[in-house]
Order: sequence, then structure tokens, then C-alpha cells
Amino acid sequence: MNAPLAARPDATQFHAAQTDAAPSDAAPAAEAPKKRRPKRDIDGWVLLDKPIGMTSTQAVGAVKWLFSAKKAGHAGTLDPLASGCLPIALGEATKTVPFVMDGRKVYRFTVRWGIETDTDDSEGQAVVTSELRPAREAILAVLEDFRGEIEQVPPAFSALKINGERAYDLARDGVEVQLAARTVVIHSLELIEQPDADHAVFEAECGKGTYVRSLARDFGRALGTRGHISALRRTRVGTFAEEELIPLARLREMSEAMDDAAPMQALRPVEIGLDSLPSLRVSPAEASRLAHGQPIILRGRDAPILEGPVAITAGGRLVALGEAEAGEIHPKRIFHSGK
Repeated sequence: MNAPLAARPDATQFHAAQTDAAPSDAAPAAEAPKKRRPKRDIDGWVLLDKPIGMTSTQAVGAVKWLFSAKKAGHAGTLDPLASGCLPIALGEATKTVPFVMDGRKVYRFTVRWGIETDTDDSEGQAVVTSELRPAREAILAVLEDFRGEIEQVPPAFSALKINGERAYDLARDGVEVQLAARTVVIHSLELIEQPDADHAVFEAECGKGTYVRSLARDFGRALGTRGHISALRRTRVGTFAEEELIPLARLREMSEAMDDAAPMQALRPVEIGLDSLPSLRVSPAEASRLAHGQPIILRGRDAPILEGPVAITAGGRLVALGEAEAGEIHPKRIFHSGK
């Protein structure tokens, strides 16, 4: 949602971390200590509580290094300004990332009234100011206009492309960026508190592609003042909730306590990334057919009626992602973990 001026990736983009060196919390991976570990095939999810001040790419690099994993990526960007739920997929779990990213997300955020910035958050430069501070009644009255399907113009500092170039690159170079409005869904939106006249705290549950920075900007304009994000925390991504998160500092403590071994007790199974999908158990013979790219037919009076994506297991192990259509299951992704 909110990313640094140098690189504001879109919230729906998937990024793989390539560094093998031990990354620090504050410095980019290229400046990290050069200690290296041999890579391993590690499969599963780490539900990270990302700290403020770290990019999502740096967070993925840190987790990847702690687990000595060959492959890693995250399910939805969080900017340095933001903290909270950053699901990190290792190995085979990266195949389930799109299903996690399609899930609803919940954010708690603070809007600073009276100042609109070029980035729509506190990392940018002020472009418009206002002396007006909205009353609670005015805020509550305008929120209804931001619930449900709404048209939202993404921030100028975003990863959306204009004629092949990233919007944030153009904006950083001083080019006036004009992005088209697009439809997003706000499932719920509530005013939580007003700690003082300059700030208001909100909670929003929103669908894929929503920019919280744009909400703050548009709140200010709708209320006759201006506004930007001053604090942001993501508390949920799909089925991954805040109470399940583990801080990066805790992961490091766990690793150090085991003589720098990977903190495997924090690793969650690959299949939790597919909790939102219907599940289908198949026989070993059917699993073998799917593994060779062949469809299977759902037979018998008790055969489940399925349509669309389905998670397929055999012997208690996730074996494939399939697409159910007219009584057949066609394999789309095959999983090799657990063998």
C-alpha cells in the first residue's frame, strides 16, 4: 500500500528475494554482512510481523537467510512505514501465493489531517495544507461513501505502469502522473478513535488492489480538508491473522538459541496458503495421474460437486492444485514437498 519513494511496488505484486547474505533490519541486502549459508529446500509459510522501517524485500531476504531457503517470496507488499502481517512463502509454498494475495486484507491506520503529501503518506512532501479539522460527526457521515464498490485513483507513487514506465519513477523525476480510477471493494470501514484534533484512527477490510494511502487522501478531500497516512498496520491477510504473527527479532532469537539453526518451529505447512479453497482427497493412483499432468474424473454417487480451483491431497499430503470442471479435475500446479 505505502512504499518508499525509490520503489513503491503495487500491493498485488509478488517479489522473490535473491540475497544469500545475512540482511540487516535497516540496510539494503547489498550492504548486509557477507556471511553465507548453504541453500536448502525449505517448504512452508512464515507469518511475519514486519517491523517498521524495513522494506518487504528486505524482510523476505532476512527470513530466507535465517532458513537457508533456496526460494522465497511474499504475499502482498508492506512499505517501510507499515508494520504487521507479511506472509512469506518458502519453496513450494510460493506456488500458493496468488491465492493468499487474492484474500481480503485488514488494515488499522492513522490519518493526519490538514496536510496532503505527494506520496499520500508521511514520507512525502507536503503539497496542500488546510486549517480545517473535521469533527467526529462529519467523519462518520462521509465514511458511507467509501464502503462497498468505489472508484479509487491510485497514488502517483505506485508501481502501476504508464507507457511502460513505473508511475513512481515518473513522479520521482518530476513528471505529472495521471492515473485512471479503478474499482476496488471496501468490505468494512470504521472510525476507531480520535486521539486529538489532528489525527483519526480507522480500520478497513478491503479487497485486492486497494490503496490505503488513497483512502486517506480522499477522506481529507471529501471532508473539506486534507489528509495523509501517518501510521499503518496490516492485521490480516486472507486467513492469516494478527495473533499468528511472529516478529523478525523473535525468529532471530530462536535461531541463535539453536546455534544459528533454522527456526523450523516457526514454519507453517504449505497447505495453509490454500485454506480458502475446497479440498479433495484422492487415491495414490489418482495422485500419480495428476503428477503426470493427466486429469482425473470424479465418479460415483457420493462424488463431490466442485467447480473452480481445488486443493488436492493424498495420504495427508498436498499433491496438487487443480481446476474442477464438469466432473473432471485438471492439474494446474504439482507439489513435491514431503517426499
